[in-house]
Amino acid sequence: MDFELWWLLPIPALFFALGWIAARIDIKHLLTESRALPLSYFRGLNFLLNEQPDKAIESFIEVVKVDPQTIDLHFALGSLFRRQGETERAIRMHQNLLDRPTLPADKRTMATYELAQDFHRAGLLDRAENLFQKLDGTPFEHSALSHLIEIYETEKDWQKAIRAVQRMETLAKQPYFREIAEYHCELAQAALLRGDAAAARDEIDQALATHRGCARANLIAGDLAAQSGDWRAAVDAWQRVESQNPAFLALAADRFADAFRRLSDLPGGIRLLRNYQSQYPSLDLLNALFTLTLEHDGPDAAATIVKDELARNPTLIGLDRLLEAQLLASPPERRHDLELVKGLVGQHIKRLGLYKCDNCGFRARQYYWRCPGCQKWETYSPKRSESPDGHA
Repeated sequence: MDFELWWLLPIPALFFALGWIAARIDIKHLLTESRALPLSYFRGLNFLLNEQPDKAIESFIEVVKVDPQTIDLHFALGSLFRRQGETERAIRMHQNLLDRPTLPADKRTMATYELAQDFHRAGLLDRAENLFQKLDGTPFEHSALSHLIEIYETEKDWQKAIRAVQRMETLAKQPYFREIAEYHCELAQAALLRGDAAAARDEIDQALATHRGCARANLIAGDLAAQSGDWRAAVDAWQRVESQNPAFLALAADRFADAFRRLSDLPGGIRLLRNYQSQYPSLDLLNALFTLTLEHDGPDAAATIVKDELARNPTLIGLDRLLEAQLLASPPERRHDLELVKGLVGQHIKRLGLYKCDNCGFRARQYYWRCPGCQKWETYSPKRSESPDGHA
């Protein structure tokens, strides 16, 4: 039988007709739903689109009064309350949902998650933790774990934080070795402060086993050796930082200076710090090198070191150290002018933002292993900068 092309002509018309019928059905359904909704609902949506959440809340409350069974609108209202800082109203909204005996299982899980967030925002961490733990095995497990980790970090409950992050590793199928190593370092630091050397050593070993590049672990290992008076072992531990991340030698600079004083080996400390400063220049290494040189060789030798560094890398802190050396070596009639200049330089140094988070840009005058701004770990560069506050 021969194929006739004209048979294909009605097909486009058929598809067009089916599409038109489907569209009419959808439009009719939409219009029916729209007529069922109060005008306040649409006013609320309009306020949301125009970024007027307070007025949107008022409109949605009117809708809830008309139809208390609008579950999704209750969720939306609760989230709006929480974002506006009205956590008590958000808690009541989501608690009322959970109190409904006929609430479907999926909605009950969602209400539990929302209420847990309300408690977290309100600072009721115990209640929030309890509800987040109930979300294991639900679609909200991943998000709940993130909140739990944040709670444990806030409470400094590092053992729970380790277990939660290990679960997150399994769930998210990605490594969190840096965070786990930091938790072990926090535990080691706490053990060091209370004088429990065995516990501190155990946590240091676990941190390094988790993350071989954890420079903080070797810094604490050196502090542990220094606490017991073994200054040579302390220096050895701090020197291991070079093979992990030499930028972190800046955080060990003052430690090295103090150790070599205790060892009565200032020339050895000067050689070590001079070598590090030539390879990994930083303000902290320069400062420690200047101090040891000033103590051992006098102001002229210290001034020479700072002059060489200023020629390579001009900094206000370097200039301040140079002025200090010149003040010590200058005759009395010149000291007044030098003190005046040093005072002016010192005023500018006070306004410098020394450490900066690479993740969020938060600046601080001290080093943080965990950024106070974005709560991320090891995002601060250990090398201080002289950028003024608020500038890159």
